[in-house]
Amino acid sequence: MAKFYVESGSVQMIIASEDAQRAVLWMVHRIMEGLGPIYHDNDITDEQRLDSVIVESLLDMGSEIAVSEQGFGRDDMEKWETFDIVMYWHQLMTALSRIDCD
Repeated sequence: MAKFYVESGSVQMIIASEDAQRAVLWMVHRIMEGLGPIYHDNDITDEQRLDSVIVESLLDMGSEIAVSEQGFGRDDMEKWETFDIVMYWHQLMTALSRIDCD
């Protein structure tokens, strides 16, 4: 596994991962994992869950997530749109919660 330097907003993490996309997704998961219980609360609608996820991502992350195998703050870092990765994470969590409930 490679070591990736992942940063967004005020967050910086060093993550061992198979590839950059998985490292970025893992960083988002680490930031958002406190929201896990809302995916098991049947009194919360999907729209409310999504609103919570968007608000949480705005509190901690910038509009982009940057990743590199070389270090933080580099000009050549690969960039990902935070919104796209957060939406992907939300879709995964929604799917997992449906599996758990069945």
